[in-house]
Amino acid sequence: MRDLTPREIVAELDRHIVGQNSAKRAVAIAIRNRWRRQRLPEEMRPEVAPKNILMIGPTGVGKTEIARRLAKLTGAPFIKVEATKFTEVGYYGRDVESMVRELVENAIGLVRERERKSVEEEARRRVEDRLLDLLAPPPISYDAAAESPETPDRHERTREKMRAMLAAGDLDERKVELTIEQKAVPMMFTGMGMEQVDFDLQGVFEKILPKNTSRREMSVADARRVLFEQECDALINQEKVNTAAIELAENVGIIFLDEIDKIVAGETKGVDVSRQGVQRDLLPIVEGTTIQTKYGYVKTDHVLFVAAGAFHRAKPSELMPELQGRFPIRVELTDLTKDDFIRILTEPRNALTKQYTALMETEGMMLHFTTEAIDALANYAFKVNQTTQNIGARRLYTIMERLLEELSFEAADMKRGDINIDAAYVKDKLEALSQDEDLSKFIL
Repeated sequence: MRDLTPREIVAELDRHIVGQNSAKRAVAIAIRNRWRRQRLPEEMRPEVAPKNILMIGPTGVGKTEIARRLAKLTGAPFIKVEATKFTEVGYYGRDVESMVRELVENAIGLVRERERKSVEEEARRRVEDRLLDLLAPPPISYDAAAESPETPDRHERTREKMRAMLAAGDLDERKVELTIEQKAVPMMFTGMGMEQVDFDLQGVFEKILPKNTSRREMSVADARRVLFEQECDALINQEKVNTAAIELAENVGIIFLDEIDKIVAGETKGVDVSRQGVQRDLLPIVEGTTIQTKYGYVKTDHVLFVAAGAFHRAKPSELMPELQGRFPIRVELTDLTKDDFIRILTEPRNALTKQYTALMETEGMMLHFTTEAIDALANYAFKVNQTTQNIGARRLYTIMERLLEELSFEAADMKRGDINIDAAYVKDKLEALSQDEDLSKFIL
């Protein structure tokens, strides 16, 4: 884990997400506590449980984004799961344990990428040798009586010349023939319900079914990529990756449970049983249990769970008492104001105005948003959210697309130049739509 203080974590989150300081502080403390736990004595470490977080707030205010950015920042395995998907089929829906299996898969991707970087140099060296074997095959035998014998010394000189040409990229267009192995996949199995299979069925079939190999002709540039993948796979110890991934998932994994308010039992009796069932199934995983995956057993005792929900129609107190107790930290995310929209449009590193400016620049066109234009856009977003459904910052996507629709369509045929987006331009494109409530509901 990266050694980040809570203040540094909040500062990093501030670069991408506007406001919501209480939520940022809560997640920053939770992450720092994990770092502190790693430095505790061995006998005390298992006793320190993570303090799971429940985020309460309307849609589009940054709940998911905070958790996603946090995982990226710390290099932790992260998955986002909608709690409602477990109510979809029958009473219990899809297997709740699948979220832990997905977390392990994510961890394997992270560890594999790390291992890959450590073997890259050796893999490139091997790829170069294999390409030279294809371009300048070694002589089968040396016959002194042959008319033009290629001595080992001569072959070595030829090989070194080709090595230099290969490094310079002079041979990239030359054709070579490669043997490519394709994994046989049994057609009788589909993705449905496969997450409930506890053992590695795919691995079993790979061993049973014959491997298909085919010879393909391709350029040296393409062959280099294929061979590089093959060599990386050969150099990476998969058992080591699996062990490290399970340890990573167990100690620093983050599972984001979205829409947790939708599994609160309501007034409709038919779906209540399903929702209560999902809560009961979630409980042992959040409390800490051992899940069997095809890579080994995974303990969820120290996985950090971040749950989120709008809680419009239900209250957190209506969740099962046992489940409530597993989310001791509650943070409320506030509705976005007009000032928040102004900041969202201008401050973050990936602000929408910066994105659209960069997109239009590819057509040779420079967009310039005036301060008045930003103010008008924020005002329309805030007003439409108040009069129709409040969808938070996502409203800005719709408004920006509507504002720049004509420009985006015509940009490829227009002459290059600068375009100023001012308050009058914004009013011209959005005023009529925002005034008509029926149009706003459908278009904005």
